[in-house]
Amino acid sequence: MNRTITFNELRKIKDSLPAGSMHRIADELNLSVETVRNFFGGHNFKDGKSVGIHLEPGPDGGLVMLDDTTVLDKAIAILKEEQRA
Repeated sequence: MNRTITFNELRKIKDSLPAGSMHRIADELNLSVETVRNFFGGHNFKDGKSVGIHLEPGPDGGLVMLDDTTVLDKAIAILKEEQRA
């Protein structure tokens, strides 16, 4: 599923995740931790892979077009778990 959000929104989600969430997402989705970090704006393509995000300059950090929202969906699910706890 495609989705477009601002870069600042994406970073806010990442920054709101509890410690260890990058590893949890990577484990649950069978991805490397660096690939998950790249999804949230990292640039380590030696150890991680590109994850289908496209950046467009603009206000609020620019726009991020996501080809696949699986990592984002998992991050949002973790945040919802934290809110219920």
